[in-house]
Amino acid sequence: MIEAKQIPGLILAVLTGALLASYFDNRDDRQEVKALIAGETGRHNESNSTKYTNATILKRGYDGHFHARAEVNGVEIKFLVDTGASTVALTLDDAERLGFKPDELDFRWEINTAGGDTKGASVLIKSIRIGQVEVRDVPAMVMNQELEQSLLGMTFLSELYSYEFRKRNLIIRQ
Repeated sequence: MIEAKQIPGLILAVLTGALLASYFDNRDDRQEVKALIAGETGRHNESNSTKYTNATILKRGYDGHFHARAEVNGVEIKFLVDTGASTVALTLDDAERLGFKPDELDFRWEINTAGGDTKGASVLIKSIRIGQVEVRDVPAMVMNQELEQSLLGMTFLSELYSYEFRKRNLIIRQ
């Protein structure tokens, strides 16, 4: 039987073991991803060796989603990566930070979301940069109904060479 005075030590031992296991597991992921980006495990054949020079790795968050801190027209915006969103969707706050004025936008576009129907205003983003990856002239929507977070949708993702999920990593390549 475990005595009460042994419980803190037992908890510490379990947490230390979990932390070490996570560290070594993540270290293997990082080495595998670095090798992939360097082209060591990419697609190769005799006439062509593919190397990915413009690639960025996004780590899965504790909430199970992939988040990206992007430089958008020179302003840092935090996005939730959403492969199910057909377009990049901006919150009203993020749109204002980018210089878009909500009272000057035309919210005429019907938008169907998981949360219901809303209206959006079409805008063009000059540049979205995440690490080494940059996409220019990205169509986006400013959402009339407040989103919790801006969404990095397919108008950005479809311009990439590829994006790939590997364990707890999302690798985007240009």
